[in-house]
Amino acid sequence: MRPFPASSAAIRVTAPARLHLGFLDLNGDLGRRYGSIGLSIDRPATELAVARADQHSATGHESERALALIRKFTGERPDNGYAINITEAIPAHAGLGSGTQLALAIGAAVAALEGRELSAADIASLGERGARSGIGVEAFTSGGFIIDGGKGKTDRPPPVTLRCDFPAEWRVMLIFDRSNAGVSGEAEVSAFAGLPPFPESSAAHICHLVLMRLMPGLKEQDITAFGSALTEIQEIVGGHFASKQGGSAWTSKAVGNLALRMRELGATGIGQSSWGPTGFAFVDSQKAAERLYHSLYEEAKGVGLEILIAHGRNSGARIETLRNPKTNGALDK
Repeated sequence: MRPFPASSAAIRVTAPARLHLGFLDLNGDLGRRYGSIGLSIDRPATELAVARADQHSATGHESERALALIRKFTGERPDNGYAINITEAIPAHAGLGSGTQLALAIGAAVAALEGRELSAADIASLGERGARSGIGVEAFTSGGFIIDGGKGKTDRPPPVTLRCDFPAEWRVMLIFDRSNAGVSGEAEVSAFAGLPPFPESSAAHICHLVLMRLMPGLKEQDITAFGSALTEIQEIVGGHFASKQGGSAWTSKAVGNLALRMRELGATGIGQSSWGPTGFAFVDSQKAAERLYHSLYEEAKGVGLEILIAHGRNSGARIETLRNPKTNGALDK
């Protein structure tokens, strides 16, 4: 990222959520493991503002998490305090990349305030994010539909091998289960370590699906081809992770059932983002999305679920300078 001049003004950052749509290669015999498929979406998002202050403080959503991150970036030097106000946050542990986007947003704001030239990958490394997947970093940088090349020998975010715009007309149906949470932190590390070997033939088939059906479908805006490939990829990857999700490809059984109902009513490309519990499905227009939403709203509500219509986001995080922050470190929008 090109640096701002060092400034005493506050910096506001709006960072998009991302969907993790599956892995290319959990086998790793070629020397790189994982290889993520992802999509930046316009909602939900994390929005925060950061200003210089006498000492570190954080208010709003995810404030404790934010304080831990600001200390990673700046330490506890007495002349280097920052006040963070988080007005909106991507739900934590929902499979939407909340931790990475929070870290990148705070790191980018601090870099802007200090006039430092740091890339999103630099910030991710400082914040100890993105070692397994490069999707969140690229979503923050430029948005769009993203594929990375998998984890190699370093702990830096994997390189992006493909990034393209997502069709503006298509919509993403998001399914939320607020009563459930996906695996994260040390539990996630342990879960990955305990997975059975992934067959090389399955990795090869996923790559074949991506190159010969998923990406051509996306480029030609053929949602049937795109969706059928994505559903199959999700079935393969979800089946592999089932042993760490209670024997199911879905962290939330209710989310899985509703996604299948969406498929029955015409949606395609159904699956779970990362460890969930958030589910997704794709339709080709706003009209189709609204029809599906109204058809399933009461059914979703009856089992404690929420449905949200999202767009693909083809741009990265928004970083703005806010003038005239109050002298006491509070943030004045």
